[in-house]
This record gives sequence, structure tokens and C-alpha cells, in this order.
Amino acid sequence: MDKTYLGDSGLCVSRITLGTMTFGDQNTQEEAENQLDFALAQGINFIDTAEMYPVPPRAETATRTETILGHWIKKQSRDRFVLASKVAGPRRGMDWIRGGPSGMDRANIRQAVHDSLKRLQTDYLDVLYLHWPERNVPMFGQYQFDPAAELDGSGQPIAWVPVQTQLEVMAELIREGKIRAIGLSNEQPWGVMEFLRVAREQGLPRIAVLQNCYNLMNRGLEFGMAEVLYRERISLAAYSPLAFGHLSGKYVEKTNAQGRVTLYLGYAQRYKKPGVPAASAAYAKLARAHGLTPAQMALSFVYHRWFMGTTIIGATNMTQLQENIAAYTVHLSEEVLREIEHLHLTMMNPAP
Repeated sequence: MDKTYLGDSGLCVSRITLGTMTFGDQNTQEEAENQLDFALAQGINFIDTAEMYPVPPRAETATRTETILGHWIKKQSRDRFVLASKVAGPRRGMDWIRGGPSGMDRANIRQAVHDSLKRLQTDYLDVLYLHWPERNVPMFGQYQFDPAAELDGSGQPIAWVPVQTQLEVMAELIREGKIRAIGLSNEQPWGVMEFLRVAREQGLPRIAVLQNCYNLMNRGLEFGMAEVLYRERISLAAYSPLAFGHLSGKYVEKTNAQGRVTLYLGYAQRYKKPGVPAASAAYAKLARAHGLTPAQMALSFVYHRWFMGTTIIGATNMTQLQENIAAYTVHLSEEVLREIEHLHLTMMNPAP
């Protein structure tokens, strides 16, 4: 498996990352360990998790994924893999995280890391992500910035925790040896540049990696963020390369397909947009016309983009995991890439 460095962190990771957000809901302890062992055997050394996993996030299942991982980690040599987890920020309807986080303040970030390390049965995280911005930004299927959300119920401006405060507590955790590098997730260009500016001016840790959604139906990152990543030497860790399974073709080619779309009705509003079914069908048809499976084409496209650092894949069974990893060896022809671009220009970003 090819490797790359995460930004300027010195952390060398595989071009494919094993995502774990099904562990503890769709996958048992045994199934999770089988996936982890197989991934490492294939040269994958980057494992991604989060304190709120599995997804969909629910109070009764939150933290199960880290606990399952911890049982596996305690049996491993810690230097065999690079481990990332995430701190959840405040979000409506998720006040059960740490009893209802008030924000990305020092107490919340430190508590989240302390609890994650305990569940994961390790002394340190290689990468700590802020799972989403505390401030008002469109994300998880929202696609328009709303200035009205800057105000509280009484019409007063909401006081977001300053970026400097967030960086200062992560600097503490680095000095203490509890984390090695930092990243942002579900972030916008302004946020990335603000974290970089404050880090530079205050001598605080610099972002090494950005974890955002990227797939054939969600290429919004190309409009502005790709330039930021390039000029600032930040690695991209792309999640949802199969668009919640929509780019596997199964929801347009089978009437009884099983997956998160059918298991968790109403979840993942990003893929409830009206253009998603037509785009899914079009990309599946294109793949089949060139002797590829829809998943092979969708994954290969993401794996080999010029700005890609690592791609996070997840699976609910070993067959899926094997196919997803094998797709890394598929290289799309110039003809296929041209036809993908034609479809993209015809039905641009139906799942922002």
C-alpha cells in the first residue's frame, strides 16, 4: 500500500484509512477485529474513529466504537498503526455527549481526549480532529451560510470559543504527549485559514490534515479548499467516497438493497437531495459501460485525485472491505475521466 505524510506532521500513513463508524452498531467486536487485522495485513496503517461513533449518533450507542477498538488495541504493538479520533462539538439534539458540551473550550477538549484514551486503551492519539466547527457553518447536508444563526434566541451574538483557545488546549495536549498532530473536520476555507493564521501568529500547533466529505456527487472541495490544501501543505482525508453507498449503484440497481440508507431512514440528509438518484444511476451506467463496478469507479476516482492524502473507507462485511481496498489498483482511463467530467458538469454536486 502506498504511503504519504500528513502535512508537516512527520506521520506516515497509508493512502487508504480504515474507518470504524459501523463498529458497535452494524459490526460486532469479532467482525471489527477481523476488519482491523485484514486492513493491517494489506498495508493499511491509519485507523479513524471518533468519540461519538458509531453512526448514526445515538445516546445509547455513543462511544461503543472506541471501546471496541480499545479491546483490539491492547493486543497490538502500538507503533504498528496511526490512530485518529475526534472531539465532538456542540450540536442540537446531541446534548448527551459528555453531558452536553458547552463548546470547544479547554475543559471539553481535555475531557474528550481523556475519555477517548481510556476507552481506546492507549496513552496517545496520533491525530486529534475537531469533529466539526463550533461556530455557525453549513455542514452535514446544509449548503448555505445563514447569518441569522449567529444570534441566540434573544437576538444577541453567540460567543463562540475563540480559535486561539482551541489551539492552546491542543498545544497543551501535544506537550503532555497525549496527541501528536491536529486536524479539522467538516471545515470551510475560512476556518482552515483562520486556524493557520492564529497558529502562525501565536506560535501554536499547525493543522496537518483536513477530513471532509468528497466523492463524485460532492466535489465542492474543488472550488476553493483544494487551493488552500495545496498552498498550505495540508493533507486531505476524504470521507464518504461512496456517498453513503449511493455510488455503489445498489440503490438504483436493486429494489431490495440493504444498507444505511434503508436501515436508518431520515439519516444523512446530504443524500436526500432530489438530484441524487439520477446522478447515482448515471455514474453506475458509466462504470458498467467500461467494464467497471460502480464502486470501483467511484473509489478509484477519489483515491487518485491529485490533492488526495488518504481516503477513509468503511465496510459492514469483509467482502465489501476486500473490494474497496482492491479498487486502489484500478486506474481510470482518460476516456472514463472525460466522461465523468461531462456528467459532473451536467449534474454538478447533487449531494453538497
